[in-house]
Amino acid sequence: MPLDRVPDLTSLRLFVAVVETGSIGAGARRVGITQQAASDRLRGVESQVGVALLHRSRQGSVPTEAGTVLAGWAARLLDTATEVAEGIATLRADSAARLRVASSMTIAEHLVPRWLLVLRHRATTAGSVPPAVELTATNSVRVLAALERGDVDLGFVEGAAVPKGFRSRPLAQDHLVVVVSPGHPWTRRRRVVTPGELAATALVSRETGSGTREVLENALAAVGHGLVPPAVVLTTATGVREAVRAGAGVAVLSRLAVADDLEAGRLQAVPVAGLDLGRTLRAVWTGAARMPPGPARDLLGVAATNR
Repeated sequence: MPLDRVPDLTSLRLFVAVVETGSIGAGARRVGITQQAASDRLRGVESQVGVALLHRSRQGSVPTEAGTVLAGWAARLLDTATEVAEGIATLRADSAARLRVASSMTIAEHLVPRWLLVLRHRATTAGSVPPAVELTATNSVRVLAALERGDVDLGFVEGAAVPKGFRSRPLAQDHLVVVVSPGHPWTRRRRVVTPGELAATALVSRETGSGTREVLENALAAVGHGLVPPAVVLTTATGVREAVRAGAGVAVLSRLAVADDLEAGRLQAVPVAGLDLGRTLRAVWTGAARMPPGPARDLLGVAATNR
C-alpha cells in the first residue's frame, strides 16, 4: 500500500484521542490544538484514507467500523513511534543518565534498595556509568500523579488497580496482615476475628491514598463492610508499625513491613475469617507499551527478576 495513504503521526494521535474521549473537542484539547483545527485535520484524514472514520452528532463522535480498525492500528503505530523517539533521546543523553523513580512506601522501604544495588552492579560490571537515581517515597496515588505530570520516569505502586492511561507490569504478590502488640486482647481470643469486627475497630492506619489502605477498604467493601474512622493516621508503614508495637491498637500492614517483628515476637498476626487481603505490586509508567532502552527499562527488568 502506498505510504501516501498513511496519515501523519499528529493526525493519528488526534484521531485516537477523539475515539478514546468520544469528542472532537476533548481530543483537540488532549493534543493541544483548537477544535476547528482538529475538525479540519480529521476531514483531511478521512479524505486521505478514503473512507468515513467518524459518526458525528451533537452527543459526540464515535468511530465507524473502519474507524475502529484504524484506531487500533494507529495506537500500535504511535506506541512504536514513541519508543523510537524516546530511544533517539537516549542516544543524545549523557553517559551518566538520570533516573527519576517514585515508589509507594512499602516497596520503597523493602524492595527498591535491593533493586538499585543490582542495577548499579550490572552497570559497573558492564563497564558503564550507573545512573544517578532520584527516588521519591510516597503513597500510590501520588506516584501516579507524579507520572502523569512527567516528574518521574518509573513508578512502583501497591493499590488494587492501575487507572486507565498508565502502562503497568505485575512484579510480585503481597499479602496484608492484621497485627497487634503481644499483649492485645485479640491475641487471647478463641474465636477468629470477623471482617465486621475489624471494620468496626478504629485502626492505626496509613493515610488516604495509600495502597495498603485502599486494598483493605476494597476487601472489606467486597464483604459488605466499611471502615470506621481510624484512631491514628500515619504516613509511613514504619510509623504505623512502631505505634502498634507501643500498644496503640490494631493495624493492617504488608507482610514485607512486619516480617521481622512477627518472627521476633514484637508483633503478633491475627487471622481474620473470610477476608482476601492479597494484592499485586506493580511497576507503572506512561508512554509506549514497551519502555524504550535506558535506565528506567533496566530498573524495570531488575524489579521483574529480583522479587
